[in-house]
Amino acid sequence: MTQQQALYKYCLRLGDDALIQSYRLSEWCSNAPILEEDLALTNFALDMTGRAQALLGYAGQIDGQGKTDDDLAYKRGERQFYNHLIMELPNGNFATTIARLLFTSTFEFYFYSDLMNSADATLAAIAAKTVKEVKYHMAHATDWTCRLGDGTQESHRHMQSGIDHHWMYTGELFETDEVDAILQDRNIAVDMASIQQRWHQSITQVLKEATLKIPAGEHMQSGSQQGIHTEYLGHILTEMQYLQRAYPEAIW
Repeated sequence: MTQQQALYKYCLRLGDDALIQSYRLSEWCSNAPILEEDLALTNFALDMTGRAQALLGYAGQIDGQGKTDDDLAYKRGERQFYNHLIMELPNGNFATTIARLLFTSTFEFYFYSDLMNSADATLAAIAAKTVKEVKYHMAHATDWTCRLGDGTQESHRHMQSGIDHHWMYTGELFETDEVDAILQDRNIAVDMASIQQRWHQSITQVLKEATLKIPAGEHMQSGSQQGIHTEYLGHILTEMQYLQRAYPEAIW
């Protein structure tokens, strides 16, 4: 694998994470429990859409085949997507969504903080903008985790259930392969082992404050780096790509 091929796939992975998580959060529009959260989660989704546009657009430039960010978002099949499995899971209730947001935003905060030092100037610039956004996402998720976890018996139960449900998908966030090795050797990619350590410390602290427990299970789901997904991604793409599939090359 060449450096160009590795960088292309790296950008796809990051862009797909943002795109699919944006889709899931956007489903809360007009459905959140209170108006403030309706606006907050929808704005988070918009942040992620902008990040996806930047990363997929850059991937298209690297590929050199004239593909745009829209092409990569709407014209790839399920096995050609590389987002982490946790991003595509259904929202569930509000506490379940907050649990996922806590795990992913904390990961993204440390990941993009390190990526700001990338030797690739474009990735570093995208990371600098992203850190400002995910810092707020993480603070928001942390606040709600503590409020629900250390709230009523019912809110505590739902919050713990959300943590338990998503835990088995968190290990995949830190998996590495040839893509990471090639780019890290050139100071483009980040050190996932260091990020995992900081992530775990941060999550442990938040859950302790929220009177929640870290799940005991050690089994972790995997597969996204090879384009293997849950059944849910296919349903997302069916809806998300419908218009482009029905009217190819349409221009508005």
